[in-house]
Amino acid sequence: MLSKLPPRERQIVDILYELGPVLVAEICEALPDQLSGSAVRAMLKRLEDKGYVQRSESPRGFLYSPAVSDTVAKKSALSEIVRVFFNGSPANAASALLGMSEKLKEDELDELEQMIARARAAKGGK
Repeated sequence: MLSKLPPRERQIVDILYELGPVLVAEICEALPDQLSGSAVRAMLKRLEDKGYVQRSESPRGFLYSPAVSDTVAKKSALSEIVRVFFNGSPANAASALLGMSEKLKEDELDELEQMIARARAAKGGK
């Protein structure tokens, strides 16, 4: 979903996910290179037209935020990564993550075990 955006638009949406609802000036400050407020507003308008960004009024001006929840965006991004890099296999992706187990904390490993147990129970498995 977001991977189809041009790089600069994607950068702006990433900033919105990172910072939450923000003003154009705050987006300009967060960008790694200088862009005018009018250029950022034009991109925000395109993103709003495409359904990626929403705006709301505030006493300080329009606040911009992602139109899609971060949960939905993460799932979409992860699905794309699994499709491209792991031949569509979630098991291969999980295996790659577990290959990084030296970086996982004990409580993260416990959480993964619980998630696997819940997924298995939901499928009616043992």
